[in-house]
Amino acid sequence: MDPTLLKVRRAVQAAIATLSSSTDGVQLSETLGTIKRYLGGTENQVSLKEREEFTHVHFSTFLQGLVSNLSPEWIELLTSDQQKELWDSFFLEGPADQAFLVLLDSIISTGPSFRLMKIISVLEQFLQTGGMSALMWEVCHQQAQAGSPMLQETLLNKVVCLPDHLCNKLHGSNLPIFFPQNYFPLLATEIIQVLQRIADSLRDGLDCSISFVSQVLGKVCVHGRQKEILKVLMPRLIDLTMADCIWQRMCWRLVECVPDRWMEAVVCGFVQTAPGAGVLSRLLGNLVVKNKKAQFVLTQKLLLLQYGYATAVLQNLIGYLALDSLRRSLLIKVLKELLETWGSSSAVKHSPVEQQLYVSKAILICLAHLKESEVESNSQELLTSLMAGMKCHLDSNLPRIRRLGMIVAESISSRISKDGPSLRFQYEDDDETRELKSLWMHTSPQPPVINLPSVCGSDSPSAIPEPSGNPHPAVPEQGADSELDSDDDLTPYDMSEDKELKKMKAPVYIRDCIEVLTGSEDVDKWEATMKVLESLVRRNSAATREVSLELAKVLLHLEEKTYTEGFVGLRQRALVAVTITEPVPVVQYLTSQFYSLNYSLRQRMDILDVLALAAQELAQPHAGGKKKPCSAQSPCISMLPGADSSQDWRRIVDERIKSKTRRFAKGQSLAEPACGPNRFSSVAGHFFFPLIQNFDRPLVTFDLLGDDHLLLGRLAHTLAILMYFAVHTVVAAAMGKALLEFVWALRFHTDSYVRQGLLSSVSSVLLSVPSEHLLEAMSEEFLETQSWLADVAENDPDADCRRLAWQNLLLMENLLKKLRSVPS
Repeated sequence: MDPTLLKVRRAVQAAIATLSSSTDGVQLSETLGTIKRYLGGTENQVSLKEREEFTHVHFSTFLQGLVSNLSPEWIELLTSDQQKELWDSFFLEGPADQAFLVLLDSIISTGPSFRLMKIISVLEQFLQTGGMSALMWEVCHQQAQAGSPMLQETLLNKVVCLPDHLCNKLHGSNLPIFFPQNYFPLLATEIIQVLQRIADSLRDGLDCSISFVSQVLGKVCVHGRQKEILKVLMPRLIDLTMADCIWQRMCWRLVECVPDRWMEAVVCGFVQTAPGAGVLSRLLGNLVVKNKKAQFVLTQKLLLLQYGYATAVLQNLIGYLALDSLRRSLLIKVLKELLETWGSSSAVKHSPVEQQLYVSKAILICLAHLKESEVESNSQELLTSLMAGMKCHLDSNLPRIRRLGMIVAESISSRISKDGPSLRFQYEDDDETRELKSLWMHTSPQPPVINLPSVCGSDSPSAIPEPSGNPHPAVPEQGADSELDSDDDLTPYDMSEDKELKKMKAPVYIRDCIEVLTGSEDVDKWEATMKVLESLVRRNSAATREVSLELAKVLLHLEEKTYTEGFVGLRQRALVAVTITEPVPVVQYLTSQFYSLNYSLRQRMDILDVLALAAQELAQPHAGGKKKPCSAQSPCISMLPGADSSQDWRRIVDERIKSKTRRFAKGQSLAEPACGPNRFSSVAGHFFFPLIQNFDRPLVTFDLLGDDHLLLGRLAHTLAILMYFAVHTVVAAAMGKALLEFVWALRFHTDSYVRQGLLSSVSSVLLSVPSEHLLEAMSEEFLETQSWLADVAENDPDADCRRLAWQNLLLMENLLKKLRSVPS
């Protein structure tokens, strides 16, 4: 063996023996000083070969000897200055990687003692004095020189998991510097220091590896500490890469060298943290082209598989793809895949509304970044996607889904119809709509539009184009028949003495109303009749009963002859009044017509709305022959055409649940609502059973189990409302059993609006059928429904369905608790 190397080994062995046995402070300090020469810390320098032998072979062993002999009595043999210069300095000035491993391993293996606290104090100094940057710099050099992969893996785990080790060891006595919210920002600062040294080395023409720093960054991010490390790292990288090409290439390399298993966490962190697409492009370069994992994350996972990111993240990501010619092909590819998803009827039916909103935003941002040449070369594919997506969105029962489809269709149409008219729909203008429009409206001036007015509510389109030609009249040129365009010489007509024409006298008899509505051509008289019809029906019950069926037929088929303000509401209220006056024959007629031929979907939905409103009025307290107005204690149901009756139904269920939930009183109690006979109890079966009997029989004009899922959903909501108002009635149990069978047959329906109606039906059964009957006569149905509800609450893609399912499960649990508390 080389005598020089043997000399170093003997010196270290002698020093360890002295430290273990000596109680003389002078001897200890001299021994420590002798060994410290191998670190280059004294004037008596040793040869480079001896120093390398000590640091590479014996340094860790010597540090372990220092730690093993550490005790209060032993350390007191040294003065405070000697402790810092001769004991602490070995850990703070020697090879940082070995010092760090010895310190952390000693902490993990040492119980509560003076030794533990001393080691923790030294580790704290190690972190505060740049020990981590020194450690990473040493490993970067080792990687350039093909160092030990096992040692590097160990260091990586210890560096990233340091807060976990210290927290598990110290519990409540942990120091603030080891808290994750403090440690990872410190680690980010140290990473910047290492990158600065690497940049200096590159400028000097020296080779240096950056992969260990990339691994540290990747492992920290995959452990869920993106926020802590990137809030410090990103601003510094943004500043340093702004005007320095070396820093730019280093930053690109930093992310490229992240292992694939951690790439997603790093890329997502950069996309979320970057203040703009330009900054993201400067930090990542063409990573999305070079790295397949990054390409999958950026073009697939963040856009098609996840949907929880803010709009700014989408703008960063898509803007990044658009900012370089090498990446623009991916932009086109992403847009096509987004449009394929947007135009998939299966995705529209089964995806959560939040995900569809996310995809719509991504499409609009992509369209805003397309160049005119790209639009022209892909116009046919865009048009095909437009037609497919518009159809499946407009077929949806959810107004929000229809509105999303309209906005995206408008944006695509405006881009591909540069010189011609584009689509335009009518829909409610809210914050979401304005945000979506802002993502694409700023790109180019809008061409003339084709107006598509709504025919079913505010969000149901009707493709009725405006007349061909210029939709706006041309402004006449100056000097061309200018005398015809000027009205300056016309004298205003004196209208001060004009009097309002006498209003048309309205009919005072029910039969006269029928004659006017069926045969009169007098528009004013027809309008006056519509305005007084409801009050006449309610005032003249006996006369109405004589012609109730005839009047119900007239109203059901009545069409508006001229524009009458509130016509739909007038017709509906009159039909409800007729139904209230003579329930049995009118209800039998309406329910029979619901499944008859040659009725439009609009008329069938009118029938359902009238039945629900009539049931509500019949079930309310009735005094003095007058309808009791709706109040907070008796919520009303508003189901005008185009309205979403399910929203009102849910409010009713929530109020009933509150009334069945026991709470401690707060403040003054509310007054008792008015009581009275439930007139609906004697006729509930006439409302309910004819509606539920034939839902599975397809007719020529409509098919509830086929394409007419909007009507099926409205039917489910109506049955739920009828069941709700049948509480305390004789037929409630039979209605509940039939309704659960209806729910069970349709429980896997693909349309979320239908499922919401089914879940509302379950709520009404639980609230209206006596609990004893539910658990005795319908125990099997009860258990099957409970199992299905649990599955819906966990797995249904629609948030409202999940909420209703949890609500029903809570009701079931309350029923079971109530029955258990009753003494047998």
